[in-house]
Amino acid sequence: MIETANVLDAKGLACPMPIVRTRKAMKDLSAGDILEVLATDKGSTADIKAWAASSGHAYLGTETESNVLHHFLKKDSANVDVKQDIPVIELDEFTKKLEQDPSLTIIDVRESDEFNEAHIPGAVHIALGEIETRMNELDKSLTIYLICQTGRRSGIAGIQLEENGFKHVYNVVPGMTEWKNQTDKRGY
Repeated sequence: MIETANVLDAKGLACPMPIVRTRKAMKDLSAGDILEVLATDKGSTADIKAWAASSGHAYLGTETESNVLHHFLKKDSANVDVKQDIPVIELDEFTKKLEQDPSLTIIDVRESDEFNEAHIPGAVHIALGEIETRMNELDKSLTIYLICQTGRRSGIAGIQLEENGFKHVYNVVPGMTEWKNQTDKRGY
């Protein structure tokens, strides 16, 4: 295990809170400092790895001890440029589009257990941690709607896709948390 004096306890927090707290903690560090993030959210590994790549910090790896994930990040620069977010589509507008065209290209970037619990019919599952290696399965000419639990992971996935030539990518917000509420109301 990597030794570090900078430890962030994010155990018991769910997406997007581990990233929110990590981002805040990184601001207080000097370039080259290593931050250890303790988390229990299974999706945090992909989240933190992708966030580090999109924010200019170095992801050093994750180790597991009991049920606790130990993520290690190195602050690379005091003046990190955070990349812009991708376009957002509100869930209500997305739902109307889906009702008109059920063949929309929807990519669910949550972890497998989250996807298996509930997902939008027809959505393709590509976890955030797999986006880089599986984006070749996607057609760059199509409009792609990305969804996760709250919009954070799908935003990161969208940045990765845009950086690789995808031109029509949208982040569905607030995500599956609200989708479940809407489907209960509509009886989907």
